Amino acid sequence: MIIAKNLSLRYKDGTYGLEDVNINITPGEIVYITGQSGSGKTSFIKLLLGMERPSSGELFVLGNSMDKISEKELRNLRQQIGPVFQDFKLLDGRTVNENVLVGMRFLAIKKEEMYERALKSLEKVGLSHKVHSSVENLSYGERQRVAIARSVARNPKLIIADEPTGNLDKKNSLIILELLKSFRGPETTVIITTHATHLIHDEKDCIHIQVDDGKMTLKEVSHGISS
Repeated sequence: MIIAKNLSLRYKDGTYGLEDVNINITPGEIVYITGQSGSGKTSFIKLLLGMERPSSGELFVLGNSMDKISEKELRNLRQQIGPVFQDFKLLDGRTVNENVLVGMRFLAIKKEEMYERALKSLEKVGLSHKVHSSVENLSYGERQRVAIARSVARNPKLIIADEPTGNLDKKNSLIILELLKSFRGPETTVIITTHATHLIHDEKDCIHIQVDDGKMTLKEVSHGISS
């Protein structure tokens, strides 16, 4: 699924986003990556999505070598990943359903299947009754659920949620975490970045990786990862 060997990301100004990272994440895991702002969490996500290339070391994502990946291979890889961005990246002026459909526009599937997937994903996140609502009329939590629905409608092998609890109270944060965890499957890994370590203090059957100044440290593990 994800293998990093002596992985480093060094920016043009000489600073390190990540330094000498070694991890092995197998399919079907729930992975929490914690750390303060600027610690390296976003750098890791950018590497997983191919938005940045490794400066040194190796990174394999779903079998793809991220330092050698071609543009065509990168497009194919991204079709297997369901990102949930911190700012959601929804299209105002479009309906809930249209926003979910946009996330599948480059998949090689028929229009009928796209609509079926969109409706099923909205049902999973509890927004079946908002299908035709404009996204700008939704609450913050509802907009977040649309972003999650757009991600899972792709049937991804890897779901990446960046700080999904950042603007929520504890009750709603835990609800969103449980929702994201529900999409875990034998071949589907869910990665969640957060600075709110108190929310995952009692989590079971998961992996917890701490990031500090570009260094990734395995904190807790249930199975399937080595460092």
